[in-house]
Amino acid sequence: MPTERGESMPVNMRVPRRTLLVLCGSAGSGKSTFAAQHFGATPTTIVSSDHCRELICDDPNNQQANLDTFDLFYYIINKRLFNGRFTVADSTALRPDARRRLWEIARRHGYLACLLVFNIPAELCLERDQQRTRQVGPQVIAYHAELFQQALLAIPNEDWDQTHIFTDNDIEAAIEVEG
Repeated sequence: MPTERGESMPVNMRVPRRTLLVLCGSAGSGKSTFAAQHFGATPTTIVSSDHCRELICDDPNNQQANLDTFDLFYYIINKRLFNGRFTVADSTALRPDARRRLWEIARRHGYLACLLVFNIPAELCLERDQQRTRQVGPQVIAYHAELFQQALLAIPNEDWDQTHIFTDNDIEAAIEVEG
């Protein structure tokens, strides 16, 4: 919501404790930073595909381990929801099948399926990537930018209980987990 000076006000959102909060965006869009800032006090709340990949093969960048990585990622999310835990799914979620699987897991456990979309320009993602220790590179950022544009078209037709689209100005958003 713009202020009198044209700046955006931070977004405030509330979600029930029985929520699977799915982060969706390109590498370098700030998903993991956002998750750590908002949910880092209880880091087990965040299930990160990068961390799962690291657990599987000691290398968070090794895309050859993706099959096992996502088996573990979905397994942990299933177990957390089975045990009634608020959970943040931190992956790119750029592909419709990945978003659909997370939505189905939420539904299976009677959870609210909430999608938090990080609409960050590819140029900013690339700039952030170049500043990180663990870089994915310009080709991956460009590929993710294409997938992201497709996702923006598809998401309105998906059956999420809540969808929030964040820009870079929304990193300070307040998220309250109720109950």
